[in-house]
Amino acid sequence: MAGYDVADEHPRTRFAVPRELRIIVSIGLLVFVFEYLVIPQFASARSSLHLLATINPVLVGVAVLCEIAAIYSYVELTRAVLYPHSPPRFDTLRVNLAGLAISHVIPGGTAPAGALSYRIFNQLGVPKESNALGMATQGTGSAVVLNVIFWCALVISVPLQGFNPLYGFAALAGVFLLLAFFGTIILITRGQRHADRWLRAIAARVPGLDPDRVSAILGKVADRINMLITYRRTLWAALVWATLNWLFDAACLWIFVWSFGHVISPVDLLVAYGLANVLAAIPLTPAGLGVVEAVLVSSLLGFGVPHSQAILAVLAYRLINFWIPIPIGGVSYASLEWGRGPSPPSPGDAPAPVA
Repeated sequence: MAGYDVADEHPRTRFAVPRELRIIVSIGLLVFVFEYLVIPQFASARSSLHLLATINPVLVGVAVLCEIAAIYSYVELTRAVLYPHSPPRFDTLRVNLAGLAISHVIPGGTAPAGALSYRIFNQLGVPKESNALGMATQGTGSAVVLNVIFWCALVISVPLQGFNPLYGFAALAGVFLLLAFFGTIILITRGQRHADRWLRAIAARVPGLDPDRVSAILGKVADRINMLITYRRTLWAALVWATLNWLFDAACLWIFVWSFGHVISPVDLLVAYGLANVLAAIPLTPAGLGVVEAVLVSSLLGFGVPHSQAILAVLAYRLINFWIPIPIGGVSYASLEWGRGPSPPSPGDAPAPVA
């Protein structure tokens, strides 16, 4: 039988650790040591450890529930953008957690995380066109929603708290993102004929690209976008779940600040949170590691949170938001790889010829 190798039956191969899982474990440990033992900023938290005795355990539990709700919202967002080919919730949850772990251990990890999610969803039977556009819509659309939340918080906060130069940089980046996002949608849906002509001309000059194939892909993408726009219920569901994902995650941070004895305005918290996450999109470190912490601590200090409470609240939040999902994501990926049988063919794929 073609492709069969006797070595495949060797008992040791059955327990081989997947490459992605090895990456998650090894790099995750290195980054953990780097942040908590090397970065000098967090050494000052040791002098504030006495505040842990005053922390409210009920609020900590509520913060953890908020983070769980944020992850669940992201699962529903994924299922909305993949509609009507959405996998079961548990499978979607495991794929999202595996992608989250990858993005937390590799600089610029959103790209490999997206590729991993695409591959697994394809193996779960999601059509390739719906899969690719769904992943792109999920990532870009979620970033657009974050920028809208950040802009709304800025509009309220700046007249009351004043302006910071970092706000201008983040807001300008958000403007370019919004223009690119909505401009692309308008170009594909309203100017498909012009976009088709331009892409055909470009493809004709690139070796190995078939203009007809590129045109067909553009048509499928346009049909998929039009379907999402037409099904308003699905579109609104995606927007609502993306918004809830960010708001629940921000609420986790807000409650951790509260649990250490300081209550900050939710608007000010959203400004600090939005600024940190917009700047974290710059692919310097995994998921903005170090950038998020530094921006959050400095922003919270600017909004009147005492230094000790700000550091401990941010560290506690990042433990729940960043570190704990790494091992959970590794286990999720392992369960997907080891618990799945032969991959079903994607809808639309031609059956393999019979020898």
